[in-house]
Amino acid sequence: MTYTVIGRCPRNGNLGIGIATYSLAVGATCPWFAPGRGALSTQAFTNPDLGPAGVELLGAGRLPEEVISELRRLDAEFEYRQIAVLDRSGSAAAHSGKRIRQWAGHVIGDGVIAMGNGLAGGGVIEAMAGAFAASESLELAGRLMSTLEAGRDAGGQEPSPGNHLPERSAVLLVYGPGPVALTDLRVDLHDDAVGELRRTFEIYSTYEPYYEQRRRDPGRLQAQEDWTREHFPGEDPKGDPGGNQVG
Repeated sequence: MTYTVIGRCPRNGNLGIGIATYSLAVGATCPWFAPGRGALSTQAFTNPDLGPAGVELLGAGRLPEEVISELRRLDAEFEYRQIAVLDRSGSAAAHSGKRIRQWAGHVIGDGVIAMGNGLAGGGVIEAMAGAFAASESLELAGRLMSTLEAGRDAGGQEPSPGNHLPERSAVLLVYGPGPVALTDLRVDLHDDAVGELRRTFEIYSTYEPYYEQRRRDPGRLQAQEDWTREHFPGEDPKGDPGGNQVG
């Protein structure tokens, strides 16, 4: 019971993945990146071993369709899997196995793949693809976040009629050409994982200029607690505006 978006920024070629699910700690097993090459997600009856294999194939220059074909050869239970692959050029391919929980499927658009299983219906991923297309003015992380919210608001996870399941974990990842993620945010266990991911994203976005200066110009960097007081007046500088410790 999972819905996922893999997207590409047409301005800089950056790639990102957003996932929400009933399962726990989705960021540990489903999303994978070959920086500068491509991104993939493996889900449904998840086989995490397919992630490193897919990364290796993308790193070797294989096209998304070739990656899925090779993963099929490696996994005797491939019809239980759902996999999507998007490369830096915008080429895309996806597989939704015949033995995963319904409703399940995927759509491929311009620079985006939306897929899911155990959903309320096909309208969930259609809403996701539409939200991604409609948010082109945003940076990629913001587009992915809005796309996950669209999936939730369109019904999200409902593997059987009347059996709606909450999103208990979620992840938001963006990579450029380098090996270090530009955005790496995850919620491993929460009653409203998409809402909590949005809250984290909004706070983290405010801190991003500070962290960028920490990398580029540490000699003139303001103490983080002073920066927090300046940008969040009245809040405890020992924690974030939501009262949780900032690492």
